[in-house]
Amino acid sequence: MKSTSIAYQEVATEAFKAMCALSGYVHKTSLSRQLAHLIFMRVSQIHRCAFCLDMHSQDARAARETEQRLYALSAWRDTPFFTDRERAALAWAETVTELGRDAMPDAVFDEARRHFDERELVDLTMATIVINGWNRLNIACRKEAGGYTPAAR
Repeated sequence: MKSTSIAYQEVATEAFKAMCALSGYVHKTSLSRQLAHLIFMRVSQIHRCAFCLDMHSQDARAARETEQRLYALSAWRDTPFFTDRERAALAWAETVTELGRDAMPDAVFDEARRHFDERELVDLTMATIVINGWNRLNIACRKEAGGYTPAAR
């Protein structure tokens, strides 16, 4: 049985506010809400962050994302459901999430540059960074999935 979760928003209020500020920046960029939801979902799948998957799947549905695309997201390379721009963004987000010895492969970089300008690539990277941070925080502090309700928009 899991031990109790850590209420990080209460324990480290300033850190929580800083994370919220970065999230706020990402939500104000030119990246579409639909693309941001795909990035948040895909990175959360990689990390197996149940809380973020629950939250962002609900937000994506509220933003009219299709069930078909959400179900197929983990296999995005093998489906016809995503645009070339979305594929480039997903490859970018996966690479930034899983940076290793190969760093940023030329093929991923070049394809992303075909679909995004420099500012958009920085914003896409910031979106990836912020969801990686939230995933790690929620997993480490054992934030439980199931209590999230999307805000009315």
